Amino acid sequence: MKAITQRILGGPEVLETEEVDIPRPGPGEVLVRVAATSLNAADWKLRSGVVTKLGPPPFTLGFDVSGVVTGIGSGVSEFAPGDEVFGNVVSRNGAYAEYVVTPRDFLAHKPAVLDHVHAAALPTAALTAWQALTEVQAGQRVLVHAAAGGVGHLAVQIAKERGAYVIGTARTANHDFLRGLGADELIDYTTTDFTMAVGDIDLAFDLVGDDYSERSLGVLAPHGRVVDAQGEEPLDDPRYHRHYFTPSGADLSEVAALVAAGRLRGEIDRVMSLADIAEAHKLSESGRVRGKIVLTPWT
Repeated sequence: MKAITQRILGGPEVLETEEVDIPRPGPGEVLVRVAATSLNAADWKLRSGVVTKLGPPPFTLGFDVSGVVTGIGSGVSEFAPGDEVFGNVVSRNGAYAEYVVTPRDFLAHKPAVLDHVHAAALPTAALTAWQALTEVQAGQRVLVHAAAGGVGHLAVQIAKERGAYVIGTARTANHDFLRGLGADELIDYTTTDFTMAVGDIDLAFDLVGDDYSERSLGVLAPHGRVVDAQGEEPLDDPRYHRHYFTPSGADLSEVAALVAAGRLRGEIDRVMSLADIAEAHKLSESGRVRGKIVLTPWT
């Protein structure tokens, strides 16, 4: 099968297409024929060495998958060959490939209302937002930074689903899009300092990094908190929490129920082939993507 690998850390040019063996599922694992995967910021951070959680190359990136089950390991009863599934892959052999193996607990049945392209856009981004906002209560004020991005636009919807008043930071060009998702108030970060525009925030969700978490501490309500999904250097403040998503088929099933009910939708910026992976990484790294970039296998 084909897979995207890299032998060294570096820019998008280090990503290469190679022929490798189709993996075999072990106990508790599922083999999926990849119909689509999607790009997350973690992908280019790992590729370049900004993040080192996968260890040194070689490895294959790709945390999201939507596809069809083609094999199961011993002990798997939740899925059978032919099932359409979506979920996460967290290993050195990721979903930038024609086939991938992942634990059964990382998968859920794909909602029938979604095609594989739209399903592949959800797992990492939706779980990041879902789990980060789990304590949000009706009437609270939630500030979402980078609200039009892959995680941000889902966070806006999930916070609204939980009854929050949602404020987002995004370029003016994305304001109508975000209002359509339920955002109550929007700030153009290119022209306005959000610290001068909002206050009494119960939860600030940082999807930017840099100094956004530190600055967000200044706009919190007395019992407010900052949840940071981007920063590489955690802050020493009891109101600050560094958030990492946890792969969970159970949580994805709840996300799928919202999608099936028409109460959550993922935005696709564009669909590209894995043959164009370097260009896709350049686009993702530019920070000018609305929603997600989805990748389909070679054609």
